Amino acid sequence: MAEVRIETLDHPVPQPWGETLSRRRIGFVIAAVMLGMLLSALDQTVVGTAMPRIIASLDGMQHYAWVATGYLLASTASMPIWGKLSDAYGRKRFFIVGMAIFITGSVLCGQSHSMTELILFRAFQGLGAGAMMPISQAIIGDIFPPAQRARWTGVLMSVWGVATIIGPLIGGWITDSSLGWRWTFYVNVPVGILALVFAAYALPAHVSLRKHRIDYLGSTLLVAAVVPLLLGLSWGGNTYAWTSPEILGMFAFSLVMWVTFFLREMRAAEPVINPRLFQNSIFTVSALASALTSAAMFGAIMFLPLFVQGVLGKSATNSGIILMPLMMGAIVTSIGAGQILSRTGKYKVIVIVGSILSALGAYLLSRMGIGTSGMTLVRNMVVMGLGLGVAMSAYTVIVQNQYPSHRLGEVTAGLQFFRSIGSTIGLAVFGTILNNEFAANMKANLPAALQKYNGSTTLDNPQVLLSPQASSSVHAMFAKFGAQGEQLFQAFMHAVRLSLATAISDLFFLAAIVGVIGLVVVLFLREEPLRRTHAIDPESGEEDSEAGPEADGPLTLEAEPVA
Repeated sequence: MAEVRIETLDHPVPQPWGETLSRRRIGFVIAAVMLGMLLSALDQTVVGTAMPRIIASLDGMQHYAWVATGYLLASTASMPIWGKLSDAYGRKRFFIVGMAIFITGSVLCGQSHSMTELILFRAFQGLGAGAMMPISQAIIGDIFPPAQRARWTGVLMSVWGVATIIGPLIGGWITDSSLGWRWTFYVNVPVGILALVFAAYALPAHVSLRKHRIDYLGSTLLVAAVVPLLLGLSWGGNTYAWTSPEILGMFAFSLVMWVTFFLREMRAAEPVINPRLFQNSIFTVSALASALTSAAMFGAIMFLPLFVQGVLGKSATNSGIILMPLMMGAIVTSIGAGQILSRTGKYKVIVIVGSILSALGAYLLSRMGIGTSGMTLVRNMVVMGLGLGVAMSAYTVIVQNQYPSHRLGEVTAGLQFFRSIGSTIGLAVFGTILNNEFAANMKANLPAALQKYNGSTTLDNPQVLLSPQASSSVHAMFAKFGAQGEQLFQAFMHAVRLSLATAISDLFFLAAIVGVIGLVVVLFLREEPLRRTHAIDPESGEEDSEAGPEADGPLTLEAEPVA
């Protein structure tokens, strides 16, 4: 193994990979990153399309949002920890460990026999995802300076867009075929093994600094702050009343842990999330805008398959096909925004336009109902997708532009943390609103002859729209009413479909409101042209101000020879 040693007395900053690796080797590194992103994206899109069938199989409509919430909760809480570890000990080992955890979690999810097992295994899978996304973005930052990084980030994020086109098709086909929904998880295994092989070969060996102080206490406090907050948002108004001691207690405990975490991080030698990041207004605005956009868009998009299958009555395969326009729009603007950023170095107008399109797309989706045509749905999703494409690629480059290379893991993971916590909070809140709104709408829409059955677990459940078995069971129950049975059954099914459509439309409208708030936040984004080199302007003092305790002592960058 060839070793390149870089000695410096002041700041042991690693020499960027792009300046030490051959073009061929860089190509393999990019391929490894793309495969890792494809693995994560395929899982989310394949499983997302199959979720209505999965919850019907495991009888878990009330836990619909928790399958994704558990995944996001684990990935959100672990992202800053993975990012800091990759800064300290190198990208390669933790990128590979994250993928290994992810693949193992996929196999376990396929073995689930209850919603509880599925939620737990998805959370385990989320731990691996928490490493893959921020480290993959940091690897690109290690290779390219910000201006070039914008171009490649847009291309790499389009991998996620491509996966969301083929993923629903694969998920729908698997779900509707004789293979069954369990194979929506097993399909990750061959892709994951290929990604592991590329990463093991292509990525340079670790960067080893002499001194590291991993903030284990801060990591523990972060998890203790995030988990009860998300639990309270998920259970509030559903499992427990918002004013119940359980919910208020979770929020109070979370608040105490957040304050304690902040105080700890202000004193920590190497904080997990450095509070001083917020001294940079560009990081602050980008983090807040990313969180709001993710809360609105991810929370809304999660329920699009439910709308297509439950309200419009499409099969899982067709719902996969009909989701294509959204991601096609995202791919166009993800690549296009990256190219524009790379050529001009300016980003504010781009992110403002993206925010406008995202909010407009959510509003258009909120106007849909049971009579919505396929063309209208396609138009609305294209508009939303065009806005999402900008959000997927721009903010990471904007934030990385403010910091030196040796902090990219921490900074990228910090931004991803706020993006992910926005997604998780949005999903938790939207899931709670969906259940509450559906129950309220059923009370108003149920035929008078069936009002006495309102609230029963048999009738007050949209699973009759998703599961042929549940529909047949309810149909048989209505047959006992005699001659009016069929008429009552049709009236009941219409009430369920109308109630679900209204509930999901309300979610999209809420997403539009959050999107508008995000637009207002973006207006305060300060614009600084993207750097065309890795070096930070010494006059800014950024390099000096960010040097931590690792500044004493040598740094070693070990690079495997090109095959």
